[in-house]
Amino acid sequence: MDINKRIIKHFTDSAELKLKAKDVLATPIANAAQLFFDCVTNDGKILCCGNGGSAADAQHFAAELLNRFEIERPGLAAVALTTDSSVLTSIANDYDFSQIFSKQVRALGLPRDSLLAISTSGHSPNVVAAIRAAHERNMRVVALTGRDGGEMAQILKPGDVLICVDGRSTARIQEVHLLALHCICDVIDYHLLGE
Repeated sequence: MDINKRIIKHFTDSAELKLKAKDVLATPIANAAQLFFDCVTNDGKILCCGNGGSAADAQHFAAELLNRFEIERPGLAAVALTTDSSVLTSIANDYDFSQIFSKQVRALGLPRDSLLAISTSGHSPNVVAAIRAAHERNMRVVALTGRDGGEMAQILKPGDVLICVDGRSTARIQEVHLLALHCICDVIDYHLLGE
């Protein structure tokens, strides 16, 4: 296969998964946007976590809320739990890597807050631990996963939202995750400001 065909296949695979997922994911994405809208308009904040590319997505989402998405508006309270290297390394060193997010959720999370938990497999131990910590703090959770949702899907409670991308490729799942996060930002802005 020549390089151009290989690249075109990536575009095609990405587009096909997005088109396959759109009808299945529209309602959970709308529910997630409503959950987050209710959170930030009731003096709550959104804590965001994930590993690797999912950490980048968590940071990207927090930036879109705190600063702006596509239109001017006041900043919305969102914190990426992936960004403070001193906090992350102290927890990982003194305790365990699986606690890097859960300890932050327990320290920072309040019942009016919510958690965005991202893992393409749904099995990341530190993200699963963050969900458990959020439940201990009476926080609602939006879980962004792939494949069958993994352990994350199994531990969600009523009132939480599961956005599960039925794909096998981590890269393709992440591409749908980013689109879902942009949709959530757009719907939050729509709820705040209208068209």
